[in-house]
Amino acid sequence: MPGISRCLEETHSLAEFSTSYKVVLNTSNMKDFEVSGVMAKADIKPKSVHCAKKWSDDVENLYRFQQAGYRDEIEYKQIKQVDVVERWPETGFVKKLQRRDNTFYYYNKQRECDDKEVHKVKVYVY
Repeated sequence: MPGISRCLEETHSLAEFSTSYKVVLNTSNMKDFEVSGVMAKADIKPKSVHCAKKWSDDVENLYRFQQAGYRDEIEYKQIKQVDVVERWPETGFVKKLQRRDNTFYYYNKQRECDDKEVHKVKVYVY
C-alpha cells in the first residue's frame, strides 16, 4: 500500500498531519457520541491509522483536532478531561479546541479542510 507508507512518512507538524480510511471509528455518530468518564481516563490507543481519501464531515472534524495537536476527539477528551467538545449546532463541526499549551483554536461553521489537505488527515482505528 504505497499511499499509506507515503502518508506515514510525511512531516508531522501540526498543519501537516496525514490520515486515511479503512475501518474507521464512526465519527458520524460522534456528534451524539460522548466518551464516558471511565473511557476518558483510560489510556485508549489506536490499533491502526489510514490516510483519508476524500472529504467528509468526519474528516473535517479530524482535521480540526489534528490542527490543534490531537489525534482525534478521544485523545482530546483524555488529555483535557472534558466530556463534551463545543460544536456548531448547524453543521456539527468542532467550534473550539484548547491546544496543549492552553491557547484556543476557533473554527468557522463552514468547511476549513480544503481538498488539497484531505490526504494529510489521519483516521485512527480503535
